[in-house]
Amino acid sequence: MKIDWVIVGAGFAGATLAERIATHLDKKVLVVEKRDHIGGNAYDEYDESGILVHRYGPHIFHTNLKHVWDYLSRFTRWRPYYHRVLAVVDGKKVPVPFNLNSLYALFPPGQAARLEEALIDEYGFGARVPILKLRESEKKDLRFLADYIYEKIFYGYTLKQWGLKPEELDPSVTGRVPVYISRDDRYFQDKYQAIPEHGYNQLFRRMLAHPNINVLLNTDYREIENEVKFSRMVYTGPIDAFFDYVYGKLPYRSLRFEFATLDREWFQDVGTVNYPNEFDFTRITEFKHLTGQEYSGTSIMREYPYADGDPYYPIPCPENEALYKQYRLLAEKESNITFVGRLAQYRYYNMDQVVDVALKTAEEILRGI
Repeated sequence: MKIDWVIVGAGFAGATLAERIATHLDKKVLVVEKRDHIGGNAYDEYDESGILVHRYGPHIFHTNLKHVWDYLSRFTRWRPYYHRVLAVVDGKKVPVPFNLNSLYALFPPGQAARLEEALIDEYGFGARVPILKLRESEKKDLRFLADYIYEKIFYGYTLKQWGLKPEELDPSVTGRVPVYISRDDRYFQDKYQAIPEHGYNQLFRRMLAHPNINVLLNTDYREIENEVKFSRMVYTGPIDAFFDYVYGKLPYRSLRFEFATLDREWFQDVGTVNYPNEFDFTRITEFKHLTGQEYSGTSIMREYPYADGDPYYPIPCPENEALYKQYRLLAEKESNITFVGRLAQYRYYNMDQVVDVALKTAEEILRGI
């Protein structure tokens, strides 16, 4: 079999590049995927009760990048959705990211008002303050609050999720969920926030529906290396695996998911509830909040992070970045292979960031041919 392009992986990076190459270069593209489905970790499907569930954790699309939004909107209509998350702190459910509403949920009114005033005076209303920066404050009230938030919300969750203390991670991770000096309870504040109207699986099907694209599931690309002749490759899998771990394995965090269908209308008040300090799981997601479906029953999912298993999250820290750079040097020597995506670039990308990188890579490919 002779193919112009082989693309390893059918997630956002692979699907975007497959569509761009097939459409603008009119080239034959073979997408090779190890799993039994397209969509990568954004894959969703209807469970036995008819509720659309995200098999690899909740995926809420959010972005400020209009070109990314416009591109994906070619393949789906959207259901506007603002994700809200609560965290269980001292037996109370409070909004996260931690904000001014969280203050009043946890502290007596007088103390909450004093802390609110101190935050606004120090940082200004509407500011987003990383927890580690807040802990540097020399003001007594703010240091008390910073230590409280760190201990009750950040420390336990980070330890479970990453197997590391917050200080041991790159600031890009701890800064993803800052303290908001506002009363906005939404988990994200991006301009565009939504769920594909008919699910991610349908979105990916439309992206890969071009007649120049063929998809091969349940297949490791190494199984077909000697059977398929191709001119170029896009690789979106783990970069260390591609080079047979010649410098050792890059660390990743994995997840285990526990699903349950319940004979009740609702299980919790919002889409996701975090458990920073209790239990072995980090959070519970109830999918009807995300999909807007109306059913008498409901479906939930508990997430258990652990070190082994399929790679989900690169672990950003100086030591791992140094190891990745060794692999990147090898990748740069591969003249006909392009490495793109969270695992191939060892970056903790959001979905919109992956699409953005893939679109920019596609532009580079088009300019170079």
